[in-house]
Amino acid sequence: MATTLFRILKFGFQNFSRNALLSVATVAVMVLALLVFNGLVIFGTIAQSATASLQDKIDISVYFKSNVAEDNILKLEKSLESFTEVKAVDYVSQDKALDIFKDNHRDDPTITQALEELQANPLLASLNIKAQNPSQYSTIAEYLKDPSLLNVIENVTYGQNKVAIDRLARIIDTAKNVGTAVTIFLALVAVLVTFNTVRLVIYSNREEIGIMRLVGAANKFINGPYIVSVGGSSRPAILKALTGVIANLPAGRECE
Repeated sequence: MATTLFRILKFGFQNFSRNALLSVATVAVMVLALLVFNGLVIFGTIAQSATASLQDKIDISVYFKSNVAEDNILKLEKSLESFTEVKAVDYVSQDKALDIFKDNHRDDPTITQALEELQANPLLASLNIKAQNPSQYSTIAEYLKDPSLLNVIENVTYGQNKVAIDRLARIIDTAKNVGTAVTIFLALVAVLVTFNTVRLVIYSNREEIGIMRLVGAANKFINGPYIVSVGGSSRPAILKALTGVIANLPAGRECE
């Protein structure tokens, strides 16, 4: 067994040296495929980070009428938090909204003076809602249109943000689909190059293979050297490409 394995490895490296030009071309193609693949992985990471940052900046705000009790707002907050589509809900009271407004306009004396002259807080309490995925904001907005909520809700900003939300959803879906498609394509290229190279090597040595069959050589002894000569350089690239396909699938699902 050990002798057979040694001979297979020996003839495999001999085939590699005999077909040096073909072997070098195969390695060059695989290296280029890996470079493109690594560039795709880096681009995908940057794109995911950018889309996640944009997604975090988009939300919809629900403003409540000034006469709505805080308990009713907190009750709606808990109801929204139970939704699988909702990532986070942030309650902003009237006092907190006023403090934020003052802080944002502290350098504007006109607004500061106007607020001091007002006897009541003109701002409304609100809930800032973030969805798990931009495409899910429409579901949340539909729930907020429930007739039972019309008496407490003053305004929902989904209509104002709808264009930006829909555009972000399309960008995320496109990036996910393109990344997966290109990765699968590179994996197929690696596999096809490897098998095509094996076929070319076998074809160029068809007379030698015929002689080996005539003298009774086993199939594993005939096939082994060609697998060693080609697979040794190509297998890492194939495995890396296939790993990229598998790694991209969970990333795509996280964006859904």
